[in-house]
Amino acid sequence: MNQPLKRPPAINAPAEPSSRPPIPLAEPAIGGNEWTYVKECLDSGWVSSVGSFVDRFEGDFARYLGAGHAVATASGTAALHVALLAAGVLPDDEVLMPSFTFIAPANAVRYAGAWPVFVDAEPRAWQMDTARAVEFLERQCHWSGGVLRNPRSGRRIGAILAVHVLGHPVDLDPLLAAAAKFDLPVIEDAAESLGATYRGRHVGRFGRLACFSFNGNKVMTTGGGGMVTTEDAALAERVRYLTTTAKDDADEGIHEHVGFNYRLTNIQAAMGCAQLEQLEEFLFAKRRIAARYAEALDGLPGLSLMPEEPWAKSAFWLYSIRIDPARATCDSRELRRRLRAAGIDTRFFWQPLHLSPAHAGAEILGGEVAERLHGEVLSLPCSTGLSEAAQSRVIAALRDSLES
Repeated sequence: MNQPLKRPPAINAPAEPSSRPPIPLAEPAIGGNEWTYVKECLDSGWVSSVGSFVDRFEGDFARYLGAGHAVATASGTAALHVALLAAGVLPDDEVLMPSFTFIAPANAVRYAGAWPVFVDAEPRAWQMDTARAVEFLERQCHWSGGVLRNPRSGRRIGAILAVHVLGHPVDLDPLLAAAAKFDLPVIEDAAESLGATYRGRHVGRFGRLACFSFNGNKVMTTGGGGMVTTEDAALAERVRYLTTTAKDDADEGIHEHVGFNYRLTNIQAAMGCAQLEQLEEFLFAKRRIAARYAEALDGLPGLSLMPEEPWAKSAFWLYSIRIDPARATCDSRELRRRLRAAGIDTRFFWQPLHLSPAHAGAEILGGEVAERLHGEVLSLPCSTGLSEAAQSRVIAALRDSLES
């Protein structure tokens, strides 16, 4: 069983906040061999980016996923950056990706010198609208001389970045078919969806490369860090080369290309090994929490439950609901204020990336659904160690807010 989790300081709340302990949104569970493995690193002195736990973590992770190769990185964003480069994305290329997601994948596209083309979400599962993406590739872009170009910008389409948002898979089959037609690499961003499956197979097994994150609020954590997986040995070697400052001759200190200091430390990898041993338990807890929310909240006025398509098995990274302001007694912003007053942490979904000043000028295909979701989606407490009593408090507070 997991050890009791330490609670963070109380969040700032309106007047008359709850006197009960706060319930955080998503905090890590540290209850396995983390202390033992990290102590082994400290005792041995192997604490940096070289050590037995780095190799072990990469091997264990590849075996869990069923992937041919895994390369650990300093962060999920670092994983995305080098995956784009290894896939052949060039400066001034364009990369299709969803607008309804965290900013990290868009930033990684820009790190590569390329430009995102944002695709709207679809309303059923809140994932990238693959029909819209395929229509853009097949009907709006021009194929000539083995190159697919966006006629509005004149740029080459370099890749498709399929982000599995909030633990739920993207509908990959249409993207993979279009990618094969135009010889485009598909890179999966599974940072939020480790353990989720698409048509019976783990996400991260479909693209040319896939990327994962182990940030502190993810299903499993190394405190920070990420992973790139692939079936292609040459691509894995390219990723490893780029993440270790592109060393061509380590003895003489020769570097023929610009590389990156993107390797995971042995201490973090030790924690990753311990967390991976508990991953199935974490995923079971996430699904149990999601099922209880679904049962308890079904039928509340204006509230839609977190979706799960029949072809998907979600990891339910952040259990999220959708509040229709036209049918509910309050909108998502007011609901968050009321829950905060009760000592319950929640989170809005991120601003759609086509509205982000950081990526102003990027092309957007649609955008209306992503904007509605941004105004209506609210993530609820769903730590893997969330107790039944704490979840009951959340449910009761939601009922009080939406039934009054």
